Amino acid sequence: MSKTQAMSQMKDRMEKAAKMKDEDKLYKREGILYSTVLSPPETLDKLKELEARENDLILVAYPKCGFNWMVAVLRKILNASTGKDEKPPERPPLVEFLPPDVQEKLAEMPPRRLLGTHLPPDNMPPSFFTKKPKILVVFRNPKDTLVSYYHFMNKNPLLPSAESWDKFFSDFMAGEVPWGSFFDHTLAWEKRLDDPNVMIVTYEELKQNLPEGVKKISEFFNLPLTDEQVSSIAGESTFNAMLENSQKSHGNLGNIFFRKGEVGDWKNHFSDAQSKQMDELFQVKLAGTNLGARLKYDLYCQ
Repeated sequence: MSKTQAMSQMKDRMEKAAKMKDEDKLYKREGILYSTVLSPPETLDKLKELEARENDLILVAYPKCGFNWMVAVLRKILNASTGKDEKPPERPPLVEFLPPDVQEKLAEMPPRRLLGTHLPPDNMPPSFFTKKPKILVVFRNPKDTLVSYYHFMNKNPLLPSAESWDKFFSDFMAGEVPWGSFFDHTLAWEKRLDDPNVMIVTYEELKQNLPEGVKKISEFFNLPLTDEQVSSIAGESTFNAMLENSQKSHGNLGNIFFRKGEVGDWKNHFSDAQSKQMDELFQVKLAGTNLGARLKYDLYCQ
């Protein structure tokens, strides 16, 4: 599919969503909410047949945990390590957005393919694990994730409006948001931490030391970089640099995908009672887990 065709299809999806009532923009499948327009049942059914390759680069993140940022970083790493200068493909790499006919065309793509998803591991294509491709999973502290998700829902015409902050807060805490519960998503990956083909990084770690993150990610995917290349990619991939370039990289959707990128912005939104409520839920769900420790909740959420 050409870039023009992909843009036309996205326009068609936008127009379809514009005619829909908010309550019709999501549907529930196996207890998880999905976008009616982007991920209809036939698309998710077809995903079960998607054949991964061992040399694929798989990127996974719960929504608003840095997925689009890492897509750009990975594309820069791929180009630098291979000596190519390939432009971004016409579609985002989220497999749950690819209609069945487009999924079939993935088999024609040359290596190395970059495939992504917001799906929890149990809902991902089975071949993502049986074929043993390397999987990079990005996490972010839940309070900033919630804030970013709230603004994303209100900006994205393909999803229903988040309505009030208090309503969205309650929905997020209950897992009644697209792609399900942040906490269940995290617990599902906790069970796979011993998988040598899985690498966990956090948004906060990357913000703190992006050059080190670029280096580790390139080594994980066996994409060697020189020190100069690492430095250059990190410099081009700061959030501010990505934000400035978002109109070129994402067109009119740039302001939807990139907002502030701040660590700690939750303090501008949460009430004391809401902060305490999430603290208690974190304790119940993730305290004592390895991933809970990686999130450094006491540092970023207190």
